[in-house]
Amino acid sequence: MGASAPIMRVCLGVGVLEHLTVIATGTLMGSLGRLLLLHVDYRQYPSYPQAYVVHLAFGFIAAFLGSIAVPAIVDKEFAAASFLALAATQFREVRKIERETLERIEETELVPRGTAYIEGIAKTFEARNYLAMLVGLVASLGAQIGSRWGNMVFAGGVGIVLGLATIMILKRSITREVVGDIAHVTPADISFDGPLLVVEDIHLMNIGQPEARQIYLEQGLAVAISPKNIDAKATLANIGQRQAIVHDAATLCGVRMDVSEREFTPLARRDLVSGVVALVIVPAERNMEALMTAVRQTPVLEDCVRKPSEAKPSKIMP
Repeated sequence: MGASAPIMRVCLGVGVLEHLTVIATGTLMGSLGRLLLLHVDYRQYPSYPQAYVVHLAFGFIAAFLGSIAVPAIVDKEFAAASFLALAATQFREVRKIERETLERIEETELVPRGTAYIEGIAKTFEARNYLAMLVGLVASLGAQIGSRWGNMVFAGGVGIVLGLATIMILKRSITREVVGDIAHVTPADISFDGPLLVVEDIHLMNIGQPEARQIYLEQGLAVAISPKNIDAKATLANIGQRQAIVHDAATLCGVRMDVSEREFTPLARRDLVSGVVALVIVPAERNMEALMTAVRQTPVLEDCVRKPSEAKPSKIMP
Protein backbone atom coordinates (compact mmCIF):
# COMPACT_ATOMS: atom_id res chain seq x y z
CA MET A 1 0.00 0.00 0.00
CA GLY A 2 2.88 2.34 0.81
CA ALA A 3 4.43 2.05 -2.65
CA SER A 4 1.11 2.46 -4.47
CA ALA A 5 -0.12 5.43 -2.42
CA PRO A 6 1.77 8.04 -4.49
CA ILE A 7 0.27 6.57 -7.67
CA MET A 8 -3.22 6.81 -6.17
CA ARG A 9 -2.63 10.44 -5.28
CA VAL A 10 -1.54 11.12 -8.85
CA CYS A 11 -4.80 9.69 -10.22
CA LEU A 12 -7.15 11.08 -7.52
CA GLY A 13 -5.58 14.47 -6.87
CA VAL A 14 -6.00 17.74 -8.75
CA GLY A 15 -6.72 17.43 -12.46
CA VAL A 16 -8.24 13.95 -12.44
CA LEU A 17 -9.54 14.24 -16.00
CA GLU A 18 -6.19 15.49 -17.23
CA HIS A 19 -4.30 12.63 -15.59
CA LEU A 20 -6.79 10.03 -16.81
CA THR A 21 -6.47 11.36 -20.38
CA VAL A 22 -2.69 11.27 -20.23
CA ILE A 23 -2.55 7.78 -18.74
CA ALA A 24 -5.26 6.37 -21.01
CA THR A 25 -3.58 7.78 -24.14
CA GLY A 26 -0.17 6.43 -23.18
CA THR A 27 -1.53 3.01 -22.21
CA LEU A 28 -3.56 2.75 -25.41
CA MET A 29 -0.67 3.66 -27.71
CA GLY A 30 1.86 1.50 -25.85
CA SER A 31 -0.48 -1.49 -26.03
CA LEU A 32 -1.10 -0.81 -29.72
CA GLY A 33 2.64 -0.70 -30.33
CA ARG A 34 3.07 -4.07 -28.64
CA LEU A 35 0.22 -5.53 -30.69
CA LEU A 36 1.75 -4.32 -33.96
CA LEU A 37 5.09 -5.89 -33.03
CA LEU A 38 3.47 -9.21 -32.17
CA HIS A 39 2.56 -11.57 -34.99
CA VAL A 40 2.61 -15.25 -35.77
CA ASP A 41 4.73 -16.06 -38.83
CA TYR A 42 5.98 -19.27 -40.41
CA ARG A 43 7.84 -20.15 -37.22
CA GLN A 44 4.49 -20.30 -35.37
CA TYR A 45 5.94 -18.57 -32.34
CA PRO A 46 4.47 -17.04 -30.27
CA SER A 47 1.62 -19.50 -30.41
CA TYR A 48 -1.95 -18.31 -30.82
CA PRO A 49 -4.01 -17.60 -28.78
CA GLN A 50 -2.45 -18.45 -25.39
CA ALA A 51 0.95 -16.83 -25.93
CA TYR A 52 -0.79 -13.81 -27.48
CA VAL A 53 -2.66 -13.25 -24.22
CA VAL A 54 0.55 -13.46 -22.19
CA HIS A 55 2.54 -11.04 -24.35
CA LEU A 56 -0.31 -8.55 -24.78
CA ALA A 57 -0.86 -8.57 -21.01
CA PHE A 58 2.83 -7.83 -20.44
CA GLY A 59 2.66 -5.14 -23.11
CA PHE A 60 -0.36 -3.51 -21.43
CA ILE A 61 1.41 -3.46 -18.06
CA ALA A 62 4.55 -2.01 -19.63
CA ALA A 63 2.54 0.68 -21.45
CA PHE A 64 0.70 1.58 -18.24
CA LEU A 65 3.97 1.87 -16.33
CA GLY A 66 5.41 4.13 -19.00
CA SER A 67 2.34 6.35 -19.25
CA ILE A 68 1.89 6.89 -15.51
CA ALA A 69 5.45 8.16 -15.07
CA VAL A 70 4.68 11.56 -16.65
CA PRO A 71 1.78 12.61 -14.40
CA ALA A 72 3.68 11.24 -11.40
CA ILE A 73 6.61 13.53 -12.13
CA VAL A 74 4.34 16.48 -12.94
CA ASP A 75 2.72 16.14 -9.50
CA LYS A 76 6.20 15.75 -7.97
CA GLU A 77 5.38 12.24 -6.80
CA PHE A 78 8.95 11.08 -7.21
CA ALA A 79 8.33 8.06 -4.98
CA ALA A 80 5.84 6.84 -7.59
CA ALA A 81 8.34 7.41 -10.40
CA SER A 82 11.05 5.47 -8.56
CA PHE A 83 8.56 2.68 -7.85
CA LEU A 84 7.79 2.46 -11.56
CA ALA A 85 11.49 2.30 -12.42
CA LEU A 86 11.86 -0.60 -9.98
CA ALA A 87 8.84 -2.37 -11.45
CA ALA A 88 10.26 -2.02 -14.97
CA THR A 89 13.26 -4.15 -14.02
CA GLN A 90 10.90 -7.07 -13.44
CA PHE A 91 10.48 -7.41 -17.18
CA ARG A 92 13.81 -9.19 -17.18
CA GLU A 93 11.77 -12.18 -16.09
CA VAL A 94 10.12 -12.17 -19.52
CA ARG A 95 13.37 -13.24 -21.13
CA LYS A 96 13.84 -15.99 -18.56
CA ILE A 97 10.29 -17.30 -19.09
CA GLU A 98 10.67 -17.36 -22.88
CA ARG A 99 14.06 -19.04 -22.69
CA GLU A 100 12.81 -21.77 -20.38
CA THR A 101 9.70 -22.36 -22.51
CA LEU A 102 11.67 -22.71 -25.74
CA GLU A 103 14.29 -24.92 -24.12
CA ARG A 104 11.57 -27.28 -22.90
CA ILE A 105 9.95 -27.62 -26.32
CA GLU A 106 13.33 -27.86 -28.07
CA GLU A 107 13.38 -31.57 -27.33
CA THR A 108 10.25 -32.04 -29.46
CA GLU A 109 11.75 -30.38 -32.57
CA LEU A 110 12.96 -32.70 -35.33
CA VAL A 111 15.41 -29.94 -36.31
CA PRO A 112 16.30 -27.90 -33.20
CA ARG A 113 16.49 -24.11 -33.20
CA GLY A 114 19.74 -24.03 -31.29
CA THR A 115 20.64 -22.04 -28.18
CA ALA A 116 21.55 -18.88 -30.12
CA TYR A 117 18.15 -18.75 -31.81
CA ILE A 118 16.37 -19.34 -28.49
CA GLU A 119 18.32 -16.58 -26.76
CA GLY A 120 17.57 -14.22 -29.64
CA ILE A 121 13.82 -14.86 -29.39
CA ALA A 122 13.86 -14.45 -25.60
CA LYS A 123 15.80 -11.20 -25.85
CA THR A 124 13.40 -9.89 -28.49
CA PHE A 125 10.34 -10.40 -26.30
CA GLU A 126 12.01 -8.67 -23.36
CA ALA A 127 13.07 -5.71 -25.51
CA ARG A 128 9.62 -5.25 -27.03
CA ASN A 129 8.07 -4.80 -23.61
CA TYR A 130 10.50 -1.95 -23.03
CA LEU A 131 9.46 -0.55 -26.41
CA ALA A 132 5.80 -0.65 -25.29
CA MET A 133 6.86 1.24 -22.18
CA LEU A 134 8.72 3.83 -24.27
CA VAL A 135 5.74 4.35 -26.60
CA GLY A 136 3.48 4.79 -23.57
CA LEU A 137 5.90 7.31 -22.09
CA VAL A 138 6.16 9.38 -25.31
CA ALA A 139 2.40 9.30 -25.95
CA SER A 140 1.59 10.34 -22.38
CA LEU A 141 4.18 13.10 -22.58
CA GLY A 142 2.51 14.38 -25.76
CA ALA A 143 -0.90 14.27 -24.08
CA GLN A 144 0.50 16.07 -21.04
CA ILE A 145 1.89 18.85 -23.24
CA GLY A 146 -1.36 19.06 -25.22
CA SER A 147 -3.36 19.37 -22.00
CA ARG A 148 -1.77 22.78 -21.38
CA TRP A 149 -4.30 24.17 -23.88
CA GLY A 150 -7.14 22.92 -21.66
CA ASN A 151 -8.75 20.67 -24.31
CA MET A 152 -8.55 16.99 -23.42
CA VAL A 153 -9.55 15.88 -26.92
CA PHE A 154 -6.70 17.90 -28.37
CA ALA A 155 -4.37 16.53 -25.71
CA GLY A 156 -5.35 12.95 -26.58
CA GLY A 157 -4.82 13.69 -30.28
CA VAL A 158 -1.31 15.01 -29.66
CA GLY A 159 -0.49 11.91 -27.64
CA ILE A 160 -1.84 9.59 -30.32
CA VAL A 161 0.15 11.33 -33.09
CA LEU A 162 3.39 11.17 -31.10
CA GLY A 163 2.67 7.57 -30.13
CA LEU A 164 2.11 6.52 -33.76
CA ALA A 165 5.28 8.33 -34.85
CA THR A 166 7.25 6.55 -32.12
CA ILE A 167 5.83 3.17 -33.15
CA MET A 168 6.82 3.75 -36.79
CA ILE A 169 10.34 4.86 -35.87
CA LEU A 170 10.89 1.95 -33.48
CA LYS A 171 9.45 -0.62 -35.87
CA ARG A 172 11.84 0.53 -38.59
CA SER A 173 14.85 0.78 -36.28
CA ILE A 174 14.52 -2.74 -34.83
CA THR A 175 14.21 -4.45 -38.21
CA ARG A 176 16.95 -7.07 -38.34
CA GLU A 177 19.07 -8.17 -41.25
CA VAL A 178 18.33 -11.50 -42.89
CA VAL A 179 20.72 -13.96 -44.50
CA GLY A 180 19.79 -12.64 -47.94
CA ASP A 181 21.26 -9.25 -46.94
CA ILE A 182 24.69 -10.65 -46.12
CA ALA A 183 25.07 -13.59 -48.53
CA HIS A 184 24.22 -14.86 -51.99
CA VAL A 185 22.05 -17.99 -51.98
CA THR A 186 22.31 -20.14 -55.11
CA PRO A 187 21.29 -23.71 -56.09
CA ALA A 188 23.94 -26.39 -55.69
CA ASP A 189 24.38 -29.94 -56.94
CA ILE A 190 24.41 -33.04 -54.75
CA SER A 191 26.97 -35.73 -55.47
CA PHE A 192 28.74 -38.56 -53.67
CA ASP A 193 32.42 -39.37 -53.25
CA GLY A 194 31.96 -43.01 -52.30
CA PRO A 195 29.67 -42.83 -49.25
CA LEU A 196 30.50 -39.13 -48.59
CA LEU A 197 27.81 -36.58 -49.43
CA VAL A 198 29.37 -33.67 -51.33
CA VAL A 199 27.93 -30.22 -52.09
CA GLU A 200 30.09 -27.49 -53.70
CA ASP A 201 33.19 -29.64 -53.07
CA ILE A 202 32.34 -29.62 -49.37
CA HIS A 203 32.08 -33.02 -47.71
CA LEU A 204 29.05 -32.95 -45.43
CA MET A 205 28.54 -36.42 -44.00
CA ASN A 206 28.86 -40.14 -44.52
CA ILE A 207 25.76 -41.84 -45.95
CA GLY A 208 26.34 -45.55 -45.58
CA GLN A 209 23.14 -47.02 -47.03
CA PRO A 210 22.82 -47.06 -50.84
CA GLU A 211 19.06 -46.52 -50.53
CA ALA A 212 19.60 -43.32 -48.56
CA ARG A 213 22.13 -42.07 -51.13
CA GLN A 214 19.62 -42.67 -53.89
CA ILE A 215 16.97 -40.68 -51.99
CA TYR A 216 19.37 -37.75 -51.69
CA LEU A 217 20.11 -37.84 -55.43
CA GLU A 218 16.44 -38.08 -56.40
CA GLN A 219 14.69 -35.96 -53.79
CA GLY A 220 17.35 -33.92 -52.03
CA LEU A 221 18.03 -30.21 -52.51
CA ALA A 222 21.13 -28.20 -51.75
CA VAL A 223 22.09 -24.52 -51.77
CA ALA A 224 25.35 -22.65 -51.52
CA ILE A 225 25.40 -19.62 -49.18
CA SER A 226 28.26 -17.35 -50.27
CA PRO A 227 29.15 -14.49 -47.88
CA LYS A 228 29.31 -11.01 -49.45
CA ASN A 229 32.16 -9.74 -47.29
CA ILE A 230 34.50 -10.63 -44.44
CA ASP A 231 31.89 -9.75 -41.81
CA ALA A 232 29.32 -12.06 -43.40
CA LYS A 233 31.95 -14.79 -43.62
CA ALA A 234 32.58 -14.55 -39.87
CA THR A 235 28.86 -14.43 -39.07
CA LEU A 236 28.08 -17.52 -41.15
CA ALA A 237 30.94 -19.34 -39.47
CA ASN A 238 29.00 -19.16 -36.21
CA ILE A 239 27.40 -22.52 -35.42
CA GLY A 240 24.31 -20.87 -33.94
CA GLN A 241 23.65 -18.92 -37.13
CA ARG A 242 24.01 -22.01 -39.31
CA GLN A 243 21.68 -23.99 -37.03
CA ALA A 244 19.10 -21.21 -37.33
CA ILE A 245 19.31 -21.43 -41.13
CA VAL A 246 18.87 -25.21 -41.05
CA HIS A 247 15.90 -24.93 -38.66
CA ASP A 248 14.11 -22.32 -40.75
CA ALA A 249 14.70 -24.27 -43.95
CA ALA A 250 13.21 -27.39 -42.35
CA THR A 251 10.29 -25.40 -40.91
CA LEU A 252 9.34 -23.80 -44.23
CA CYS A 253 10.06 -26.65 -46.62
CA GLY A 254 9.35 -29.58 -44.32
CA VAL A 255 11.70 -32.49 -43.95
CA ARG A 256 11.39 -36.19 -44.85
CA MET A 257 12.68 -37.70 -41.66
CA ASP A 258 11.53 -39.04 -38.32
CA VAL A 259 13.17 -39.38 -34.95
CA SER A 260 15.26 -42.42 -35.84
CA GLU A 261 16.28 -41.36 -39.37
CA ARG A 262 19.41 -39.38 -38.58
CA GLU A 263 20.86 -39.74 -42.09
CA PHE A 264 18.17 -37.39 -43.41
CA THR A 265 18.84 -34.64 -40.88
CA PRO A 266 19.34 -31.30 -42.72
CA LEU A 267 22.91 -30.16 -42.43
CA ALA A 268 25.04 -27.08 -43.12
CA ARG A 269 28.83 -27.17 -43.42
CA ARG A 270 31.24 -24.48 -44.60
CA ASP A 271 34.34 -24.37 -46.71
CA LEU A 272 37.18 -23.33 -44.43
CA VAL A 273 38.89 -21.21 -47.09
CA SER A 274 36.10 -19.43 -48.97
CA GLY A 275 33.57 -19.41 -46.13
CA VAL A 276 30.84 -20.73 -48.43
CA VAL A 277 28.20 -22.66 -46.49
CA ALA A 278 26.61 -25.69 -48.16
CA LEU A 279 23.18 -26.73 -46.94
CA VAL A 280 21.50 -30.01 -47.88
CA ILE A 281 17.98 -31.17 -47.08
CA VAL A 282 15.47 -33.80 -48.18
CA PRO A 283 12.35 -31.61 -48.10
CA ALA A 284 8.74 -32.69 -47.83
CA GLU A 285 8.05 -30.78 -51.04
CA ARG A 286 10.89 -30.55 -53.56
CA ASN A 287 10.93 -26.86 -54.47
CA MET A 288 14.27 -25.11 -54.93
CA GLU A 289 12.80 -21.60 -54.96
CA ALA A 290 11.04 -22.23 -51.65
CA LEU A 291 14.28 -23.47 -50.10
CA MET A 292 16.28 -20.46 -51.29
CA THR A 293 13.56 -18.12 -49.98
CA ALA A 294 13.61 -19.87 -46.60
CA VAL A 295 17.37 -19.49 -46.34
CA ARG A 296 17.36 -15.86 -47.49
CA GLN A 297 14.73 -14.76 -44.97
CA THR A 298 16.34 -16.45 -41.96
CA PRO A 299 17.15 -13.67 -39.49
CA VAL A 300 20.76 -12.84 -38.76
CA LEU A 301 20.98 -13.54 -35.05
CA GLU A 302 22.16 -10.60 -32.98
CA ASP A 303 24.46 -12.72 -30.82
CA CYS A 304 26.06 -14.30 -33.91
CA VAL A 305 26.98 -11.09 -35.72
CA ARG A 306 30.71 -10.57 -36.11
CA LYS A 307 32.44 -7.42 -37.45
CA PRO A 308 36.10 -8.30 -38.03
CA SER A 309 36.36 -5.56 -40.66
CA GLU A 310 36.12 -2.96 -37.91
CA ALA A 311 39.03 -4.44 -35.97
CA LYS A 312 42.56 -3.17 -36.40
CA PRO A 313 44.12 -6.53 -37.45
CA SER A 314 41.81 -6.83 -40.47
CA LYS A 315 42.87 -3.39 -41.72
CA ILE A 316 46.52 -4.34 -41.89
CA MET A 317 45.98 -7.74 -43.54
CA PRO A 318 46.50 -7.85 -47.33
